[in-house]
Amino acid sequence: MAPLAGLTAHGAGRSPAGRVALRHLIDLGATPGAARAGRNASADGELVTVTRSGTQQTARVEQPLLCCRIDWACSGGAPLVDETTVQAATGLMAVHGRNRGTPRRIPVDYASTCAGVIAVQGVLAALVARERGAAVTSVGTSVTHAALLTISQYLAAGTAQEEEHLPAVEGRPGPPFRSRDGVWFEIEALDAVPWRAFWTALGAPVKDISQGWPSFMHRYPKAVSPLAPSLHEAVSVVDFERILGVAEASGMSVCRIRTMAERRADRDALRAGRVPPPWRFRPFGDPGRPAPPGTAPHPDQPLAGLTVIEAGRRVQAPLAAHMLALLGARVIRIEPPGGDPLRGMPPMIDDCSARFLALNRTKEAEIADLKTPAGRQTVRELVREADVFLHNWAPGKAAAFELDAPELAAVNPRLVYGYASGWGDALGERPPLGTDFMAQAHSGLADLMADGGRPRPSLMTLLDVLGGLVAAEGLLAALVARERTGRGQRMDSSLLSASTVLQYQALERPLRRHAPGCGNTGLPALEGPYPTADGWLAVSAGSTTAVGRLCRELGLDPAAPAELLRQEVAARLLDRPAAEWVGRLAAARVSAAVVATDLTRLDTAPATAHALTHDGCTFVNSPWRFGA
Repeated sequence: MAPLAGLTAHGAGRSPAGRVALRHLIDLGATPGAARAGRNASADGELVTVTRSGTQQTARVEQPLLCCRIDWACSGGAPLVDETTVQAATGLMAVHGRNRGTPRRIPVDYASTCAGVIAVQGVLAALVARERGAAVTSVGTSVTHAALLTISQYLAAGTAQEEEHLPAVEGRPGPPFRSRDGVWFEIEALDAVPWRAFWTALGAPVKDISQGWPSFMHRYPKAVSPLAPSLHEAVSVVDFERILGVAEASGMSVCRIRTMAERRADRDALRAGRVPPPWRFRPFGDPGRPAPPGTAPHPDQPLAGLTVIEAGRRVQAPLAAHMLALLGARVIRIEPPGGDPLRGMPPMIDDCSARFLALNRTKEAEIADLKTPAGRQTVRELVREADVFLHNWAPGKAAAFELDAPELAAVNPRLVYGYASGWGDALGERPPLGTDFMAQAHSGLADLMADGGRPRPSLMTLLDVLGGLVAAEGLLAALVARERTGRGQRMDSSLLSASTVLQYQALERPLRRHAPGCGNTGLPALEGPYPTADGWLAVSAGSTTAVGRLCRELGLDPAAPAELLRQEVAARLLDRPAAEWVGRLAAARVSAAVVATDLTRLDTAPATAHALTHDGCTFVNSPWRFGA
């Protein structure tokens, strides 16, 4: 299925976000068009345009349809000009670095990738609105706003009135683990029974097993998981094959951290040397089924008048539905009797979890016990009048509930049915638990982010968030197809397929490791962040010219060995406050940013305040601006 067939996408694709946006529009069926010279890229961002072919007298012409602007900074914000400065100013480095006790740059273009996906969401939502009679002609977003959305749960929890307590990590390493024969691996359990059985069989101390479970369980909401060294010692004296046997007997899921070379060899990773799109679409129902009459939506709310039924848990599906709610859709969550247990996770805002509100505050709730016929019938009745149904249940659950696509398509032939899974069908009928950190391990992402010979998966939910964004993007594409053809659609995406969006270059054009964000593999890794006299500073040194300017300003020799040069940069930057260095380096034409380590200050900081609202805790506003 090609939802954008007949349209042409123009863009320079010079920025990381622009490249992702242009690629996804083409993956969805748009024809690649020539870049609009002088208009598509600048120091501030990138412009992607969508046109439709037409005829004017005897000539074939491209009729402008939509333009999408992707800026680095939010409107009215501080000058953020690249991935490094955005990660620094938005708190991404701080959250990613929690498990190591210091801010760390995510060593892939994470914020830019998310911004490219969010830009396409805006384009697709505008196309849906146009099909429904709205005159939307422009969309805008920014990498800074996208970065803030990726930490929305951590931001809400860190700014709630009830204080959030983060455990100390010094001397207490968290996941991943390493076996005696040198295999790095992740483990996963959704309750304490497999956890206790696994570690008990390996001879770990009972006290450390008991104290470790809450820390391990809370690594998702807190991005930190300090564990007693004895747990690492227990696996370090056992070969990986034995660990797999213990895991099988105890019910623990284990996933070896694979290399990018191994991932590249998977049958689902490449198709004719190219990474396939992260979604799959299948139409159902009869073509040409007319849409019910309705009122054209306002451009600022392109999905107004549409209804989404979400049966989601954790982050992936709830975030996808949240994005549709921000676009104006009515979203109804299916929750079990007593409500979603995550509503009670501290810190609280009145009687509800701040983390839960970050993804669900715009939604209605419907209680339905899906283990009962009555509960399942409740879902069918809701779907009868809905436009989208989305779930991220474990494999086989939808069929067991008789709520899979065929059953719901029979109830509503115009339905868009979405399944946001962990693995898709890549790992067969008995896959391990398909959660964020397991997907980071299997996909090669943890290996891609390695340093010092050790894989460094993030304890920030990188793939849960990106997986949710990719799922929302797929649902919007399916809505475009439905509006254009009248047929209902099924959309499938997964955490594993979302991981490939971060790995296009690593999978298709593998290079030896190099500094994050650098185009030259010989460049020293000088981004930082670095401690200064009063805080942390990140610098942008992604070209030979930038490295030379930085070294001239600091009085250093750019030809020095890379590790020595990094040490000398660190020593020089200790002399002055971070903000003073930003000004001095700017005068030397080197971009730098103070690293935001206190999330409570983001809603007043010039670079981020425009994107945030404080109401009991800090929430991230809608990331798009639409024009008619």
